[in-house]
Amino acid sequence: MAYDLSGMLVIGISSRALYMFDLEHENAIYDTEGVTAYSDYQRQHENDPLEPGTAFPLVKALLRLNTLIPDRRLVEVVVISRNSPDTGLRAFNAIEAHKLDISRAAFTGGEPIVHYLEAFKIDLFLSRDKSDVQAAIDGGVASRFRPRTRKRHLRHRGRDRLQRLPAPA
Repeated sequence: MAYDLSGMLVIGISSRALYMFDLEHENAIYDTEGVTAYSDYQRQHENDPLEPGTAFPLVKALLRLNTLIPDRRLVEVVVISRNSPDTGLRAFNAIEAHKLDISRAAFTGGEPIVHYLEAFKIDLFLSRDKSDVQAAIDGGVASRFRPRTRKRHLRHRGRDRLQRLPAPA
């Protein structure tokens, strides 16, 4: 039986922004040295912690909604990335280290992400890649592109947004 996502807000998020983790250094390796160097780097550093990125506060706040109503899940976050599955291990290690309630992912190995958005019934896709955002929109999925933002500003804004959510009873 398939996992029932009805009645949930399903957020798809890229791993580059992972919309949670700062992978700019790794992306520069990909851009300048290619996919093999990028994959090698990720495997060599799979146990190195990733720093929170642009959407970490948003994702953490959305996942916290799941604590408000006992036995009811309101939000599902799915990592959808063009990374290969072996480099995706680093993302899952970071998810575990940051204690995020994320267990679903698709690592496409460079293939377009749009078909995975359909398969996971994504309501909103968040990415820092303009072409992926446009492909999602063209595929009928609401999507948001957000360029890199200064971390100091994000920490302040993220803290404010997290404080607005009521504490679990």
